[in-house]
Amino acid sequence: MSNDTQQHHTLLSALKAAQGKGDGSFEAAVTKAFEHVFDHLERLNSHVSLGGPDGEGRPLKAGESSTLR
Repeated sequence: MSNDTQQHHTLLSALKAAQGKGDGSFEAAVTKAFEHVFDHLERLNSHVSLGGPDGEGRPLKAGESSTLR
């Protein structure tokens, strides 16, 4: 299993184990999970080319959703 896949399993297990405890562990697990998601998004964004001469996003194509670019 890849290191990232193992990390996903660890984060999910921590979320499940902390549910309903009321001791702040669930909030901590959610924070760690979101930090990992943000790491993924940062890596994805570093692979996306900037559009236009000033780095602004390119115009949407007809029928293209703004959430899918």
